[in-house]
Amino acid sequence: MNTNLIFKALSNEVRAQILEWLKEPDENFGPQIFLPPDSDFRGGICVGSIQEKAGLAQSVISSYLTLMKNVGLLESKRFGQWTYYRRDEEKIKAFAEYVKTQL
Repeated sequence: MNTNLIFKALSNEVRAQILEWLKEPDENFGPQIFLPPDSDFRGGICVGSIQEKAGLAQSVISSYLTLMKNVGLLESKRFGQWTYYRRDEEKIKAFAEYVKTQL
């Protein structure tokens, strides 16, 4: 875990806000109609829903989500043409423990 990269990712207000929204996906986003109901990716939100809520270009949101995935804050899964993202709770927990014990 590269904590410096995680801090950099969270230093952007929109990226931090996306992580907060994904903590309660049912409350912050509408139904994900293209996510198969029998999928093992509960809580996943498609890029379009995140883009709509953030009000930024889809390319910007995609780059933010990719960055957050690469540093370990998010995980993704593709269903057909749709990519869904959700928080990687284990890695977030490890980062929070690092902050708690090391800083």
